[in-house]
Amino acid sequence: MVKGIIFDLDGVIVNTERNHFFAWKRIAERLDIDFDESDNELLKGLNRRDSLEKLLALKGGTLEENLFDDVLDKKNRFYLNSLDKLSRSDILPGVVDVLNSARENGVSLSVGSSSKNAKFILDKLRLSEYFEIVIDGNGVTSPKPHPEVFLNAAKGMSLDPAECVVLEDAASGVEAAKAGGFKVIGVGNPNIASLADDYLSDLTTFKF
Repeated sequence: MVKGIIFDLDGVIVNTERNHFFAWKRIAERLDIDFDESDNELLKGLNRRDSLEKLLALKGGTLEENLFDDVLDKKNRFYLNSLDKLSRSDILPGVVDVLNSARENGVSLSVGSSSKNAKFILDKLRLSEYFEIVIDGNGVTSPKPHPEVFLNAAKGMSLDPAECVVLEDAASGVEAAKAGGFKVIGVGNPNIASLADDYLSDLTTFKF
């Protein structure tokens, strides 16, 4: 019996990946780096700093620390500005039904995300009330694929990893969950179907 569900955010609860892509594309253009959707796949599940390092690696370039931090700030501003119209209509299929069913069955809920904007996004979607705890990029020292984000989420629900299931859409998140001893279900990204313990195209078919 599953006692706790840990949701990744982007690509599992809400589809803001296009927002991320266009924000990183604007950054890439400023850095004179060719960047397309296939390159964007390399950034999925990574935190902002690791994503920029991966982006720079496409051109074999580096940035001084002060410039690096400035670029990170610009990317976040581009991204946040694109979220102005985010609403409940952007919640992915099946998510609200899973949240309501979990609540009815006494299953604890948490979020484990690399995003530093997770709480802001959940508030915009009016989903914050469902989650006992939200662990995001502000609350970990070791980002995915390290399991810290999921371990902290489980601890916040007073559960062991074996009592939880993680819902993820990125390879780094699947790796993190498995490293922490969690069962992990891949969602919405067929590229990770063979990596996860199970795979669903969306959450409309999720069963407890």
